Amino acid sequence: MTTLPKIGIRLHGAMTAKQCVAFAKAAEAAGFASIWFAENAFVRGILPAAAACAAATERLQISAGVFNPFSRHPVMMAMEIGALDELANGRVALAIGSGIASATAKLGINPEKPLVAMRDTLAIVRGLLRGEAVEYTGAAFSAHKVKLEYAPRPDIPIFLAGRGSLTVKLAGEAADGLIISNMCSVAFAAQLASLMRASRGACGRAGPGGVVQYMPCAVHRDRAVAMDMAKRAVGEMVPGFWALGQKQSLTKDALLTGTGISEAEFAAAAAAILAGGDPVRVLDERYAAAFALAGTPEECLTTADKYGQAGVTELALTFSAPTALQDMHLLAGAFIK
Repeated sequence: MTTLPKIGIRLHGAMTAKQCVAFAKAAEAAGFASIWFAENAFVRGILPAAAACAAATERLQISAGVFNPFSRHPVMMAMEIGALDELANGRVALAIGSGIASATAKLGINPEKPLVAMRDTLAIVRGLLRGEAVEYTGAAFSAHKVKLEYAPRPDIPIFLAGRGSLTVKLAGEAADGLIISNMCSVAFAAQLASLMRASRGACGRAGPGGVVQYMPCAVHRDRAVAMDMAKRAVGEMVPGFWALGQKQSLTKDALLTGTGISEAEFAAAAAAILAGGDPVRVLDERYAAAFALAGTPEECLTTADKYGQAGVTELALTFSAPTALQDMHLLAGAFIK
């Protein structure tokens, strides 16, 4: 018996809306469950692409992952996500995260106390989606006698993104699930999933809650080709995440826990790639195995099942090879019967 998570795709602001629609149509045709839009700082905002995909598809869940309250007030979040869900006929979910502090600081905004900000955001967005006149004074965000002038779906799922224990516990206490970012090992994801569900249980909340893991996908009939693809995709992230890991212990833990990669090896790999080294030569297969869904379709199926056993309910996969649309169908042939 398998414990396979649902399979979705991750889209992002480096893609045009037309490119996103092409991926969404391919994902729906292949039988994937969802598309998740990553909104990163200073690239395209996700709403035009998300709206276009909502209009171009009929079945896919369409999710914003993530909106940052430091750059989009909770009231605006509720206004936008409710309207997007209306367009998609009830297929939308929202994820909230505090984002990268260095990017937020460029806007002249002080992103201190992200946990407080997310707690305030959850309270305001939940109330507005339920049709309430929200009267809320928070330490980070407030809303005074604010009510949406249309009736959104009151039970739009809301996820939190993060890896800190307090954020993960808050996801269990007050959200519908947790988003786990790229470059988190399956062992680390298992720890987060367990903590989030323990928090739900302690609050007496029904159901386990969702756990969505972002990761690149490199699939090919030729295993060697797939591994090279995975090394390139992971290699693009290694230097940045390693640098962040020097500032945040949890980021480093996510990179090292259960991977068999030592701190010294990771540091050397990051330095080599920064110096212009080819990730295919710099990285060995441990990096592909730890941070990508990689290999033949059958190997990808086995790896996905490990994530399911760890408590992940959905994989949001990034396909970046020139053959991405074909690769999605290749993967679907193994997953979707």
